[in-house]
Amino acid sequence: MAGPTPSKRPVELPALTRVSDRISFLYLERCTVHRDQNALTVTDKDSVVHVPAASIGTLLFGPGTRVTHQAMSLLADCGATAVWVGEKGVRYYAHGRSLARSSRLLEAQARLVSNRQSRVAVARLMYEMRFPGEDLEGTTMQQLRGREGARVKRVYREQSEKWKVNWERRDYRPDDFNASDDINQALTAAHTCLYGIVHTVIVSLGCSPGLGFVHSGHDKSFVYDIADLYKAEISIPLAFEVTASMPADIASSVRQAVRDAVFESRLLTRCSVDIQKLLLPDFEVEENDLSQDVVSIWDYQQGMLASGSNYSEVGETS
Repeated sequence: MAGPTPSKRPVELPALTRVSDRISFLYLERCTVHRDQNALTVTDKDSVVHVPAASIGTLLFGPGTRVTHQAMSLLADCGATAVWVGEKGVRYYAHGRSLARSSRLLEAQARLVSNRQSRVAVARLMYEMRFPGEDLEGTTMQQLRGREGARVKRVYREQSEKWKVNWERRDYRPDDFNASDDINQALTAAHTCLYGIVHTVIVSLGCSPGLGFVHSGHDKSFVYDIADLYKAEISIPLAFEVTASMPADIASSVRQAVRDAVFESRLLTRCSVDIQKLLLPDFEVEENDLSQDVVSIWDYQQGMLASGSNYSEVGETS
């Protein structure tokens, strides 16, 4: 029986590309993903391609994809999100290790979502980001949801008229991609890409995808919160535009369109900044600060204490 494969040396944190500067996502199918030093190798029946892992935000593993332990180890070290997607890319399964070593943003998120007043304040700020220039002071959550619903309906109607694509309503089945009409298939594919990109930024910053402010009760509640900030600008218009061109493969064409739009709009940078503004609005947070590998010990009387020290001389409590 062969012995264990020696582990490659981990990528040093300072050498990693910041999440805001990364390529958005790369979709792969019917291939084998392995590792060559600090690069991924993607092998299919025709060729082998090297991919710099530290510059990738998300890898979408489609049907027929095999990935080795060494490749996953590299993705984890690089803080990239690995996503296994079903046929046509409609399911999200897993993510890699966070780029952040500090829990600063995560603690702020947990604190804000655990208090009713601060949770409402963050939720209202999210709506304000979608309605720039409008006075939302004093509006209830119900009123904000109503405004958002009307805004999204208006976007659907405008895009339908612009691209001459028939639109009735959002109608899709998560378990059967092909059961929907073309525009709903395009919307599903576009939103799935957007969710993957947002999920990448969230976990790379060390935040929890499950602690949402508007959405709740799901392991991707915060992903849906943040993605909703950009749907009317990116995924919805692109879905109608691609559908109007009548491509042979809607899902593939939509993924390419979203990839290009995300790159051109520098969405990863914007998303990173938006999350930090929502969770720590009074502080300037640098991603270098989040990567500092510092562990402290909490004490409810003395605050944070340095770890790695023996406190037995101070006295013990039972």
